[in-house]
Amino acid sequence: MMDETGLPGAHERPGLMRALGWYAIFGCIVFGIAILIADFVVPDHDWIADTISDLGAGKYEFIVDIGIYAFSASLISVALLAAHVHLGGRSWSFGIIGFSVLGLIVFLVGARNEYGDNDRDGVVIHIYLVYALGLLMAALPWAMAQGARRSGRNFGRILIALSILWTISAPIFFFLPDSIDGIYERYLGLIAFCTVITMAWLFIQRANSLR
Repeated sequence: MMDETGLPGAHERPGLMRALGWYAIFGCIVFGIAILIADFVVPDHDWIADTISDLGAGKYEFIVDIGIYAFSASLISVALLAAHVHLGGRSWSFGIIGFSVLGLIVFLVGARNEYGDNDRDGVVIHIYLVYALGLLMAALPWAMAQGARRSGRNFGRILIALSILWTISAPIFFFLPDSIDGIYERYLGLIAFCTVITMAWLFIQRANSLR
């Protein structure tokens, strides 16, 4: 895939794509490790019953906040990659904007420090951020699937499967008893990680093909 100047991928830069792609994966790992560390450090924490939001409030909130900000940057990295390598269609353009907004939402969740802890100081927007996050996580993999197929059919199939899985799974969270919603939220987090990692790997593979 060479352009008229003899450089790979007319407007695609493999080095940039690999750097952003690997960071997107790294950010997911950092968030996962932050949650595990907080599970052990935060006193009287029950990782089955208590949500990640519970870890983000109190003395040790900085641990989870580091992970939240790292994951927010992962989402922005995916948006930058998708803008750098536009695989066509309005749905792909929606995905670019959507991942950018999703990154901002995740950042705000960490920055606002509300976490559903009955804080009523000023305007409490945590629950609205959660709703927006849930809707975007359902829509974005589906929106990107058609374009992703251009880099491999399996990418499109995986994104569709993740979109369906999230759409079915996410609403259940709001009806679960408090005794198990913590572990279920972690399951939803794994779906979100898989979406980001799938997108990141798509671009890493594409970058490798431009050698």
